[in-house]
Amino acid sequence: MIRIRRSQDRGHADHGWLDSYHTFSFADYYDPEHVEFRALRVMNEDRVAPGQGFGMHGHKDMEIVTVVLEGALEHKDSLGNGEVLKPGELQRMSAGTGIRHSEFNPSDSEAVHLYQIWLQPERRGLTPSYEQKTLDDAQQHNQLQLIASPDAANGSLTIHTDTRLYRARLENAAGVGYVLKPGRSGWLQVLRGQLAVNGAELSTGDGAAITGESELVIAANPDADLLFFDLA
Repeated sequence: MIRIRRSQDRGHADHGWLDSYHTFSFADYYDPEHVEFRALRVMNEDRVAPGQGFGMHGHKDMEIVTVVLEGALEHKDSLGNGEVLKPGELQRMSAGTGIRHSEFNPSDSEAVHLYQIWLQPERRGLTPSYEQKTLDDAQQHNQLQLIASPDAANGSLTIHTDTRLYRARLENAAGVGYVLKPGRSGWLQVLRGQLAVNGAELSTGDGAAITGESELVIAANPDADLLFFDLA
């Protein structure tokens, strides 16, 4: 079964400096039918105005993955990390027993457009940690590139949950296949463009919860940038 979460049906909050869309319940937005999906707890699409950002704040017991589509995001945390995340890079922060961080748009003219994703960890009380990597875009061209996994396979980021996260940039109506093992589920998030998964059509900002399916065919129409989660 493929259940589509349309972009326009997501929760929305416009704070002026922050324009945010929530696939799942978040902050003041609550939808009992969209609280989480398997380990996925947050799927926020954010646009942060130039010179603005999130001040220092805390998290516990969550795996937080950030993907920047446009602009740059400056990260600082209580572990002493200070990095600037740009398109083509991926960031993972394991909050564990507790971590504080800030996220700021350092540009004075360009907004930053990003996705921030929270996943439930395999267990509570992990040691907080941070990781950031530059991805090889060529490995995402018309194919699924593993970008985060529990075993750091193929040079991916380490996430402490039974999830494998892929990214693909499909062009000229290219398609990719994927086999979900028995008992596994999938979530597909369209970052940009249009595609179909097993014939179900999705556009920019749409997501799809995939259960009870074994073989998936994802085809761009004609181009698409996507994230795919293989979830326990």
